[in-house]
Amino acid sequence: MIKWGIVGAGNIAHSFSKDLALVDGGQLVSVASRSLEKARTFAKEYGAPNAFGSYEELFQSNTVDIIYLATPHTSHADLSIAAMKAGNAVLCEKPLGVNALEVQAMVTAAKENNVFLMEALWSRFNPTIKKVKELVDNGTIGDIGYLHSDFAFYALDRDENGRLLNPDLAGGSLLDIGIYPIFLAYLLLGMPKDIKATANFYKTGVEVQCSMIFNYDNAQAILYSGLNSNSEKKSEIAGSKGTIFIHPRWHETTGFTLEKDGDVVSKEVGKRGKGYVHEIEEVHNCLNSGKKESALWSHQNSFDLITIMDTVREKTGIVFPFE
Repeated sequence: MIKWGIVGAGNIAHSFSKDLALVDGGQLVSVASRSLEKARTFAKEYGAPNAFGSYEELFQSNTVDIIYLATPHTSHADLSIAAMKAGNAVLCEKPLGVNALEVQAMVTAAKENNVFLMEALWSRFNPTIKKVKELVDNGTIGDIGYLHSDFAFYALDRDENGRLLNPDLAGGSLLDIGIYPIFLAYLLLGMPKDIKATANFYKTGVEVQCSMIFNYDNAQAILYSGLNSNSEKKSEIAGSKGTIFIHPRWHETTGFTLEKDGDVVSKEVGKRGKGYVHEIEEVHNCLNSGKKESALWSHQNSFDLITIMDTVREKTGIVFPFE
């Protein structure tokens, strides 16, 4: 039985805990929040025997095999490193760090302490995304020439001190949801040889929409993220022999459509729970086989992804006050 601890008791931690309950071989045993009362309420809801009023108490408690870190972006590096220095394996919510320097420090800490570390990029383990990658890799749609992916929702009516609109919390669309379209282009096409990008900013100083063009030797990816409107959230991968459409909301999808040779075939692949089940199972497989990183989403993959995002930020002038 793999014993889990959760750091942070917000919405995503609730979703994760519900999915953890669906996975054989895993159990939530410890919860930490800056508020002991909040930790106790969360722990009681999910049957965890231990609640801590500070993160460090959980790190030092020796009660868990792995910690799921579900706090805002800006705390990922410091908290992950502290947890790993105490000997804990870590599954850290995406983005792994705010920039490449942070991610490099986290990977170094994982290696120095000989513990498992993975970015919780749940879409990588989504059964439909895995199937689409398989179809692309085996040449079903030929050579990719064009990829389009977007992710946008309206958030300008939210609390300006909250995670999305607050520059001190690394707010804006890019790190929160732009990471998904960028991930898809990287997963299917690799590192772009050139990036063009433009962004618009909100009164708080965070970027609220970002358009990107990734250029490859024989392909282009057109990507978008935004917080000032909704978008369809359907992804298109067009090749020389056919096209795949990943159904919305594509980052947590349950199916895709393949158009080829005049035929249109839609396939429902499905998923378990909200979708966190699949990344949890990958973590269990890694821990049970003694791996310190996932072959499906490695340290290098996380570093590549943040390097791309750093480049987009450089092109668009997205800078956070603490950097």
